[in-house]
Amino acid sequence: MAIDPAAETARWLATMSPEETARAVAYTHGSHWLILGSLVVSILVGWIIIRTNWLGAVRARIEKTKGRPVLASFVVALVYGLMSFVLTLPWSAYASWYREKHYGLTQQAFGGWLTEALIGAAISVVVSALMLMAIYALIRRARRWWWAWAAAVTAVFVILGLVVSPILIEPIFNTYTPAPNGPVRDAVVRLAEETGTPSDKIYIFNGSKQSDRYTANVSGLFGSARVAMSDVMFQKGTDLAEVRGVVGHEMGHYVRGHILWLVGMMIVIATAGFWLTDRLYPLGRRLLGANKAGDISDPAGLPVLSVVLAVLGVLATPVFSSMTRITEADADHFSLVHANEPDGLSKALIKTAEYRAPS
Repeated sequence: MAIDPAAETARWLATMSPEETARAVAYTHGSHWLILGSLVVSILVGWIIIRTNWLGAVRARIEKTKGRPVLASFVVALVYGLMSFVLTLPWSAYASWYREKHYGLTQQAFGGWLTEALIGAAISVVVSALMLMAIYALIRRARRWWWAWAAAVTAVFVILGLVVSPILIEPIFNTYTPAPNGPVRDAVVRLAEETGTPSDKIYIFNGSKQSDRYTANVSGLFGSARVAMSDVMFQKGTDLAEVRGVVGHEMGHYVRGHILWLVGMMIVIATAGFWLTDRLYPLGRRLLGANKAGDISDPAGLPVLSVVLAVLGVLATPVFSSMTRITEADADHFSLVHANEPDGLSKALIKTAEYRAPS
């Protein structure tokens, strides 16, 4: 019997109460405004850091005593990262914790959130400083084509992050335990074997520690994979049809190579972004009043570089959204074909509608 997708969608959406629908719509629309709010905060933070001229003072001191521009770039990037984290902390607390708490999407106490934010910032600041050190070295040595090489460096760091994160970073924030023997593990193993996904690493992690969101993921590259399911799935009464539907979707991302496809697209976007930044830096420097910073090769102008990239990032939002929509639709199709659990996947998607406007 033929199935009418529109009618089935309406049937599932009808299971949500008007209050649940209104809350989901409000949360989603608010998330859109967060994009603009984050840009305003980024510009304001960049302007404040420029006004202090601390980055210029750090760069001048190191170059005067050490004469090492590479070291100067690294230290300046560290200082910038720390200043940026501190100045954006109130906004981050609102956007990432208070708002989630307000909509009932997390039970995490503020102290727990802040601790994880500090740990994440420590990792992010150091890694970003290393990447920026490499980019500034490229600007100095390949002045004409630095933007192309910078995109390649960014891609390398992203790929390394994808490989290293599941092994070293994610276990810092969550506890991953092998899924116990039983119907759930058996269902995931069978689905992995059917889809060609490695099935030797199947875990459950305490995602409820940070969020009440209903989620799972399949991480890994180049023939390795780890299937991880949040304990939220089971706290919300997941049945095997939902497990197969959700995990089938995540396996779709892995089998279809969406991560590598997104990395490839990111290289193209990063190349265009760095090229435009090279052209727009003088304008940004003038508008932000960064008169004490030199040209784009001066790490003291990092706030200008960051603001320009932030503006370009917001302008590229429709591109990023389209990329996400394409991969998500493809993963849904993969799940429907291989897991063959349309009702299970629909039931799971309804549980995510509390933080996504249903449509």
